[in-house]
Amino acid sequence: MPRPVHFDLSADDPDRAIKFYSNAFGWKFDKWQGPFEYWVVTTGVDPERGIDGGMSRRSEGATNSNTIGVSSIDDALKKVAAAGGTIVRPKGPIPGVGWFATCKDTEGNEFGVMEPDDAAK
Repeated sequence: MPRPVHFDLSADDPDRAIKFYSNAFGWKFDKWQGPFEYWVVTTGVDPERGIDGGMSRRSEGATNSNTIGVSSIDDALKKVAAAGGTIVRPKGPIPGVGWFATCKDTEGNEFGVMEPDDAAK
């Protein structure tokens, strides 16, 4: 079945965004040595690799929307707030799927966090 395999983020201040995602989720950022400014993002290690992606400086009109899977949405929301992010839409159920909330990072990018839970109502 097709699934997302990469994501791209944009940031006004890449150093600030790197600090946020590193602190909130433990992600690793490596500067790409290509012809433009870009960071390769690693979100997990074996046996739970995650979906990897990249980040560049924000260009006019760029938008982002990604969902991040978490084992505890409550813990994730606390970490997001502690790292300087905001909760846009609080935790709520997606019946039979899990718990979902919408947040904003320090760059104003919206993203979702999702805790799988078949019993969510």
